[in-house]
Amino acid sequence: MKLALQILGVVAAVLLTGAMFGTAGWTRPPVRSEQTGFRGTGMVQVQNPRALAVKLDENAAPAPQDPAPPGGDPATQTYQNVKVLTDLSTDQFNRLMVSITEWVAPEQGCAYCHNVENMADDSVYAKTVARSMLRMVRHINADWKNHVGQTGVTCYTCHRGNPVPKGVWHDNPGPPHAQGFAARDGGQNHPAPEAGLTSLNYDPYKDLLGDKDTDQNAIRVAAKTALPTSPSKPLQTTEKTYALMIHMSEGLGVNCTYCHNSRAFSSWEESTPKRVTAWHGIRMVRDINGTYITPLTPVLPEARLGPEGDPPKANCTTCHQGLAKPLNGAQMLKDYPELAGGPMPAAK
Repeated sequence: MKLALQILGVVAAVLLTGAMFGTAGWTRPPVRSEQTGFRGTGMVQVQNPRALAVKLDENAAPAPQDPAPPGGDPATQTYQNVKVLTDLSTDQFNRLMVSITEWVAPEQGCAYCHNVENMADDSVYAKTVARSMLRMVRHINADWKNHVGQTGVTCYTCHRGNPVPKGVWHDNPGPPHAQGFAARDGGQNHPAPEAGLTSLNYDPYKDLLGDKDTDQNAIRVAAKTALPTSPSKPLQTTEKTYALMIHMSEGLGVNCTYCHNSRAFSSWEESTPKRVTAWHGIRMVRDINGTYITPLTPVLPEARLGPEGDPPKANCTTCHQGLAKPLNGAQMLKDYPELAGGPMPAAK
C-alpha cells in the first residue's frame, strides 16, 4: 500500500509539472530582465527574447510611399466632394489614398470605401467612417502629443491591413445568466480575456474607456490617507480598475512596474515618467471613442455592431498590440505629414 501511494505521488507530481509547463504560461529560459528602478522595489521588466522577436516581426511598419512632389493643383479642384483633406494637393491626396488602401483594405481595394462608378458618391457607409477616422487621426497627432509625441499615428497603427482593427471591443453583456436577483453578479466571477482570465470585472472598458465625459478620478480607488476621509468606492469599482490595469499591462507587453513603483503604487512622485504618458493615453482613448467612434453607430451596418448594438471601439491593444510602443516606435508620421493635423501648407 505504501509503495502504491509513493507511485501515485510521483505520477501526480509529473502530471502537475506537465500541466504547469503546458498551461500556466511558463516560459523556458533564458529570459531577459532589465532593471528600471531602485533595487528591492521590483522595478524590473522581464521578457522572453524569442517571443519578443516574433512580436517585433509582427509589428514591423510598411515601407512608405514615395513622397508627393511639391506644388500642383489642390485636390478640391481635381476631385468633387472632398470634405476632410481639403488642404492637400492632388498628388498628396492621391498618395494618401493609395496608402490608406494598403493599410486598411488591401484585398478590397478602393471599392471598400468608394462607389468606383462615381467616386464622389457618398452611398458607401465606409466612406463616411473613413472621413471620421481621418479627422480622428489628425486630431490625435495635433492635440494628443502628450501621448503620441512626435511618433504620431496613421491608419496603419491600428488597422494593420484589416478593414476593422483586430484589437477592438464592444460592450460586453456577460455570459448567459438567470433572471431576477440571480442576474446581479456585478460583472464578477466570470473569467474573461479582458481581465486576464481572472474573476475580476469582465467589462472594464465601458465605464472606464468608453465615454469622453467619464469622471477623471474614476480609475483611482486607492486612498491617500491611512483612515478614510470620505465614503470609499465599492469593491466592484476597484475590480474594474484592476481589470483595466491587467488589460494595459497585456496590451503593452509589460508588467505593472513599467509605470508604477511597487513600493507605493499610488505615488506619482515615485512612479516612472511612463505613468504620465499612460494617464494621457487613457483620456485620449476616451476622447476618440466618445467623439469619433460612438457617433458612427447609426452609420454602421448591423454586422459591424456588437451584441449591445454599439460600434467597435478602441483600447490600448488597438494600437500597441503587445509592444510598449506601437510598431516598435516606428515614426510613420514623418513620412506622412498629410496626417499630422493641420492644416497642411496651401497647395500652389
